[in-house]
Amino acid sequence: MSELFTAEWMQAYKQAWNSSKQITEPLAEINFCSVIAYGFLEGEKPIGVLTVENGIAVDGGAYTDQKLNWDIRASAEIWAHWLASPPNMTKIGIAYTTRKMQFKTGDYASMLREPRMAGPFIKSFEVMSKVKV
Repeated sequence: MSELFTAEWMQAYKQAWNSSKQITEPLAEINFCSVIAYGFLEGEKPIGVLTVENGIAVDGGAYTDQKLNWDIRASAEIWAHWLASPPNMTKIGIAYTTRKMQFKTGDYASMLREPRMAGPFIKSFEVMSKVKV
């Protein structure tokens, strides 16, 4: 068992991500390539990073000052709640508008305008919930 967003956890998340065709296939269709960081609102920097090439997670590990496309932050309480009960688009939208979830890097609105990104984004929270903390 590892702590949320540590290198060990991110490796397990990478495997879970790649096992979900609901994430990998739509993202492959749009040649989605990104470096996605995860962390806590109160942190100066994110903790973990997932590198995705054409929808497939190719690396998961600790944040080491990589150039990021996305930096997604929420409180430890929100992450714990979402791991226990993955959010839907409405819950994520509420968290975003109330600033309980923030994108330090990346454009939440542009992601929502592209259904082939929005669906996998929502699915990624369900996949996260399968990774044991």
